[in-house]
Amino acid sequence: MGSSTSHLSKELLTEYQELTFLTKQEILLAHKRFSDLLPQESRNMEDSLRVRVSTEQILTLPELKANPFRERICRVFSTAPERDSLSFEDFLDLFSVFSDAATPEIKSHYAFRIFDFDDDGTLNKEDLKQLVNCLTGEGQDTQLSTTEMKQLIENILEESDIDRDGTINLSEFQHVISRSPDFTSSFKIVL
Repeated sequence: MGSSTSHLSKELLTEYQELTFLTKQEILLAHKRFSDLLPQESRNMEDSLRVRVSTEQILTLPELKANPFRERICRVFSTAPERDSLSFEDFLDLFSVFSDAATPEIKSHYAFRIFDFDDDGTLNKEDLKQLVNCLTGEGQDTQLSTTEMKQLIENILEESDIDRDGTINLSEFQHVISRSPDFTSSFKIVL
């Protein structure tokens, strides 16, 4: 790669630091990782801030490759109309939310969005089923039986659905997460 054209300006670096939970060093590393996904001819500063990288390319990153929610993560952080690519700023937002410095409120908000598979603003039984399948795997040997899945979802709703409407809204989700001390430390992706 080479010349100084691949470096972020001090002003832009400061602006990104003010808008994210990332250090300047983490922002520079994120920019390098993002630029490495671009075609050789687009690895200059101007293009790296303008060009979008496809979800397929983002998913080749080792940090996301093993994450069972990798497609949902990309979809939630993408600002593209089709939700099929990420800009550098989308990429920064993703790593900012998953950083150690992000607040529990921010982390739980994005976790909720990632787990809301149908994007309707609530976690319903189908969202919970997909969530459990992502965590357990959908293979024959790891998938829960219909009875086990139904019982697990009923237990989750019993614990979390405070207003008893059959779904979990954001505030109910955040209430449950606030009682889970491991959540913020486990909801992270390290660059």
